[in-house]
Amino acid sequence: MDALYPLKFQPILKDKIWGGQKLHQILHKPTTSKNAGESWEISDVEGDTSVVANGALQGSSLNYLLETHTSDLLGEKNFRQFGTKFPLLIKFIDAKEDLSVQLHPNDQLAKARHNSFGKTEMWYVVQADPESNLIVGFNQEMTQELYLKHLEDKTLQSILNFDTVKAGDAYFIEVGRIHAIGAGVLLAEIQQTSDITYRVYDWDRVDSEGNERELHNDIALEAFDFDMPDNFRVNYTKDSDSPTELVSCPYFTTNVFKVNDTILKENTHDSFMIYMCVEGKAQIEVDGNQTEISMGETVLIPACIKRFSISANHAKLLEVYV
Repeated sequence: MDALYPLKFQPILKDKIWGGQKLHQILHKPTTSKNAGESWEISDVEGDTSVVANGALQGSSLNYLLETHTSDLLGEKNFRQFGTKFPLLIKFIDAKEDLSVQLHPNDQLAKARHNSFGKTEMWYVVQADPESNLIVGFNQEMTQELYLKHLEDKTLQSILNFDTVKAGDAYFIEVGRIHAIGAGVLLAEIQQTSDITYRVYDWDRVDSEGNERELHNDIALEAFDFDMPDNFRVNYTKDSDSPTELVSCPYFTTNVFKVNDTILKENTHDSFMIYMCVEGKAQIEVDGNQTEISMGETVLIPACIKRFSISANHAKLLEVYV
């Protein structure tokens, strides 16, 4: 059996009605599409399984690695909890147009309805055009009755919270919270392995054949949490040289840090570690072997690799583990 090493995967590119060209232009993804909306960096979603792009295991699927390397890849605690299912879905998203206004179900509802994990997620803004925004939550205290009245009256926009954003801003999107990525935003998304979205409003858009996309207002109602506190913005010290925590929840922890030298890392988390490069480029070294990671690339460090180094003249990385 081949030994594990820092793994890169072939990006799974998704065209979307709202997608653009930044995945290619800024993150250098291999696409010429004018509507590239998402690059799935690491995925164990059924039908969209990642395939290794580097080294001796090139061409192997993530499924194969999970079956053959189990806790060496995942960590013992994660293997006990998730078996041979990879618990996170890692993406870059380019919104040339506004995404639909949506929310996600929690674990219990997702399990009962879809036999799936729920979809807790977070966003890190990689680039944003001037005045571009994200929708997160409501701009006032909300009840189901008030929400339904605005939905019926087609005045939903008037109660949504719009936040103007810039590169480096981060948001925690809990299940049950209404949200949407606005036009002009390029971001990294870390989430539970789930592709379940309840779309409640789509800006009255139609496709090339004049059809509106399906809305899920009936089933979305049970997924809403109208009592959620206004704590979705992540407040942190930007441009820190040491890892700065953005989000820590039962599903994932995400840190951000700059690399201007060589950093020795020790994995004490009993988990795989994921690095997303959101600025510059860096080298990850394990036992004398180097793996380069450039802006827009993602590397998975298997849990069995306990010590490694990261070197760069200038890079900024997101660090993710369970």
